[in-house]
Amino acid sequence: MAKFHRAFGVYGILIKQQQLVVVKKKDGPYKYRYDLPGGSLEPGEFLQNALIREVAEETGLHVRDASQVGVTSFTYPWIFEDFDWNQHIVVLYEVTAFEGELSEEVPQFFGQDSFGAELISVDAVSNLNSSPIVVQAVEYIKNGVFSTKETSFDYWDVLSQDEAPF
Repeated sequence: MAKFHRAFGVYGILIKQQQLVVVKKKDGPYKYRYDLPGGSLEPGEFLQNALIREVAEETGLHVRDASQVGVTSFTYPWIFEDFDWNQHIVVLYEVTAFEGELSEEVPQFFGQDSFGAELISVDAVSNLNSSPIVVQAVEYIKNGVFSTKETSFDYWDVLSQDEAPF
């Protein structure tokens, strides 16, 4: 019987110079892929406060305004501790105002799962180099519609450093 790990996080779509702000993941199921800035909540933390904190920690940027786009989830096989599947529940925000300089490298501390951030063209995003939420965010950017349909993958490949797009 499958044993599911549940991850819950908030993530932001940030556009700068007509490019998407992404983080370079260093851990977890999206290791060595692009991901949106964001992550888990601290105990008692509000969703938007978690977004503000996570974006600052992972990118160096400071969120000034954001609105919630929707909620979805992704399920895929992933071996972690004694789990063999992961359900990633995502609350997505469109960040409409932010300031600061993008940090290509960010301070490392326990729990930091980002190497840093970079700007990429939405046309550079694919299932091979990005997390599912980045792919879905690009669809939202292009079409203005966010699909709340939950997605299940039969296979998920955690990339090696040699396969990293960064």
